[in-house]
This record gives sequence, C-alpha cells and structure tokens, in this order.
Amino acid sequence: MKKVAAIYARVSTADQHVETQLYDLRFFAEQRGYKVVCEYTDVGVSGTKARRPGLDAMMKDARKRKFNVVLVAAFDRMARSTRHFLQVMDELNDLGIEFVSRRENVDTTGAMGRLFVTLIGCIAELEADLIKERIRAGMRRRKLEGFKLGRQPLQVDHAALVRDRLAGMSLTDTGNKYGVSRASVVRFVRESQKKFAGVELQPDTNPVGVECLA
Repeated sequence: MKKVAAIYARVSTADQHVETQLYDLRFFAEQRGYKVVCEYTDVGVSGTKARRPGLDAMMKDARKRKFNVVLVAAFDRMARSTRHFLQVMDELNDLGIEFVSRRENVDTTGAMGRLFVTLIGCIAELEADLIKERIRAGMRRRKLEGFKLGRQPLQVDHAALVRDRLAGMSLTDTGNKYGVSRASVVRFVRESQKKFAGVELQPDTNPVGVECLA
C-alpha cells in the first residue's frame, strides 16, 4: 500500500526560509515513494511553544486519518521540549501514523526507532538548555564588566516628529525620516497629545501677564 505523507516544517524567525526544508522533504518523500498530500508550516514560531497554528492543523488532520506518515527535517523542528515531543509521538503512534526525521534518518516503525526518538529528543532539549545557559552567563559577564544590556534607546526628536506628523506627513514618511516604526510614530503622537491635554492653566498672580499654550 502506498504511504500517504504529511510534511511539517518550522523556522524560528521570520527571516529564515521554510522553503529550504520543504524542498528537501519533498525530494526525500519522492525517494521513499511517499505521496505527499499535505504540507504544514510554522514561520517565526519557537519550538518551545506547544500550540502552533501549523502543528495544530497537522494534528487535527492526523486525527481524521488524512495521512499515515509525518515527515520532518529534524526532531527539533517538531518540538524542543522532550515532554511535548513525546506527547506528539504518543498521539501519532496511537493513531498508527509513522514519524520520520530526515536529518537523523530515524522512523518510529520499530522499537529501536522509538528508543532513538526518545534519546535524541532528550539530547535536543539538553542542547537548547545549554545554549540558554551560555547566553545567560554571557549576559552576566557583560553586566559585571559595566556594559548595558538590551537595546540602546533611540535618539529621536519627539517634538519634531510630532510636529511633522500633525502637519500632515504620512505615517510611513514620518517613520522613515526619524528611523522608527509606524507604531512608534502613533505612540509618540498619542503621548504628546495626552501630555498637553492634561496640562491645566493655573491662575497667575500677575494680572498683566497671560500664559498661553502653543
């Protein structure tokens, strides 16, 4: 019986190309004689998140028995948490769906495949935890050395930005001129309007002088 396959691909950031995984998996499926009927992708989504649109859609179709094989580029594309990874594996196994990883060249059709899936899933989680710890250690060292962490504050002339925007300059043009996003332009203008709206003129003891808000 010809196996019907689904492809799942994921990239963590929007500037990565999920098509690279899809091309390789399509070719891999062709080599193995699988018929690909569905492709599911998550772009800009971390593998630590259990709920993902593409993965959720794939599991929903898996319960409808739309395919009997799931292809991924690597174990960590499915999940970086061993617990979540094994939950997905258990459900696919209960549904009678094989799981095949191209990079590790492992499938779950046998007991040894299941063992390797568990071991490699644990190793992938350990690797992710070690990377996080190295990043934290580096941040602590930089802080002790006196360096400021995080993004540097933007040097923006808020008053000029607000004047240009209120004078009729478009959101896009204003953002480009001052090097900020459209959302930041809206926020700066709104903050400026709230600031002036909250100012109340106080009675002046000098009857001659009059203070006006521009």
